[in-house]
Amino acid sequence: MAATGARLRPGTADDAVGGIVPAQVASPDSVEQAAALLAAAHALGLRTVFRGAGTKLAWGSPPQACDLLLETVAMDRVLDHAAGDLVVQVQAGVPMARLSGTLGGADQELAVESPVPGGTVGGMLGSGVAGPRRMLHGTARDLLIGVTMVLADGTVARSGGRVVKNVAGYDLGKLLTGSYGTLGLIAEATFRLHPKPAATAYVTATARDPGHAAELLQAVFGSQTAPSAIELDLPPGGEPELAVLLEGTPRGVQRRAGDVGKLLGTDAQDIEAPLWWNRLPGGDTLLELRSWPKTLGRVLTAVSELAASAEVKAVLRGSAGVGHFRIGVSGEPAAQAHFVGELRSALGALDGGVTVTDAPDAVRGLVDVWGPVPGLELMRRVKDRFDPGWLLAPGRFFGRQGDGLGQQGDGSGRESVGGDG
Repeated sequence: MAATGARLRPGTADDAVGGIVPAQVASPDSVEQAAALLAAAHALGLRTVFRGAGTKLAWGSPPQACDLLLETVAMDRVLDHAAGDLVVQVQAGVPMARLSGTLGGADQELAVESPVPGGTVGGMLGSGVAGPRRMLHGTARDLLIGVTMVLADGTVARSGGRVVKNVAGYDLGKLLTGSYGTLGLIAEATFRLHPKPAATAYVTATARDPGHAAELLQAVFGSQTAPSAIELDLPPGGEPELAVLLEGTPRGVQRRAGDVGKLLGTDAQDIEAPLWWNRLPGGDTLLELRSWPKTLGRVLTAVSELAASAEVKAVLRGSAGVGHFRIGVSGEPAAQAHFVGELRSALGALDGGVTVTDAPDAVRGLVDVWGPVPGLELMRRVKDRFDPGWLLAPGRFFGRQGDGLGQQGDGSGRESVGGDG
């Protein structure tokens, strides 16, 4: 592997993934080096995990083996910023904060805010995280117009802008977003950009109860105010707080913010976001909850009542405008696991779902991290197509019947896949 030209070093305890210390850590600085590394690893049958800044490496199920940790921190170049075309092409290891600064110099932005500071472009895509403005602009995969990936055997594939080689029949951008490094290495990405808004305003209001919060949400939905985001924060035992983001020209934002204030029955406006905006809730365990906006009242009621019944502390926060939330849970491991199970049952009746993003080992051992997964067999076939040897992050998402990969500690034998994207 030394012949690849990439920097190699022995793994240390600081490189551990799910408690597993990799034998080697490799840092390529180009697509060519990454391809050579994966080709060599494939020939040796090495189980490989990818890492950017490592801010979300603990999310999902831990891989069951890691012989090689391939980090993208040296792939940190902005390859092309065509400001006139509102397009940027970057390597996967570019820090999101640095990219924001580069684009801001041209009064442009990638309209994706990660709730986890310090991450990279590749980590943002691989984990599928998205921030409040997903309501208007969509998630990262909606802004991704081209991607270069390296398959497990070292094959380089490109999709979208500047196509050289494609994987026939697959939309690589959508497949890779939220795949947690199980299908291939995201090496480069090309995004569609937006001009930075000239003005912003946040309008906040506290609802009396979950039903009132749902009424306020529908009032804004039914208006002509065109919000960029509608976020909600529900503290334990507290009242829901809604925050609506307006963006645009100074005069237009002022007028629309006034209209939203009338709908919400408030005159609370600010050019700064609330302190909880785009921040993960605290807690021992982090859950992801997906629902429909029209079920907001019932979702909030279920979270509050089930948390009280299970005797856990639950903080819900996220995008009411699209029905996507994070929940921070604290309490005894068995109580947390009980809360997850009951919440899944309640959300299932509302055509929603709950996954465990991150949790202590004591909780992971009691729950199925991904929960019920529609289309699992199709996902396994995609995994077989991209990584036939199942060498990439084995056990993080997918499992094969009988081999234990992807099975969770609830004893059910279920094998799961998930993602935020």
